Amino acid sequence: MAHYKSFEELEIYQLARNICQEVWSHIKNTPLSQDYKLRDQINSASGSIMDNIAEDFGRGGNKEFINFLSIARGSCTETRAQLQRAFDRRHLNENDYDMLRNKCIELEDQLSKFINYLKHSERKGAKFDGASNNNNKK
Repeated sequence: MAHYKSFEELEIYQLARNICQEVWSHIKNTPLSQDYKLRDQINSASGSIMDNIAEDFGRGGNKEFINFLSIARGSCTETRAQLQRAFDRRHLNENDYDMLRNKCIELEDQLSKFINYLKHSERKGAKFDGASNNNNKK
């Protein structure tokens, strides 16, 4: 697996950002904008996906990253449930709902695979790589 310099390089972050942008576009341009509670919940949950991926990236430890990725996956599942409510309330048409739902399912799958990779990786994270390098210099 490649070593990424920033969270923006991660494919999971890029997909999370795309979902967040799509959700916001639908909030602005559909009757969902008037369903204030659902609007705020779905906006918050979709933003939480990308926020949690980004939040722990800089900490550099796989165990912490796995925890935040699990939270991101939960936020993605929550977003999917809220999209279903928006569809049931006729705020989204079937094509838009299916497109957003499928993107969420794809991201949930990618997050699960990445979590599994990190759990089985011998590398413990960038902050530990630096610690071992500093010990070798002494």
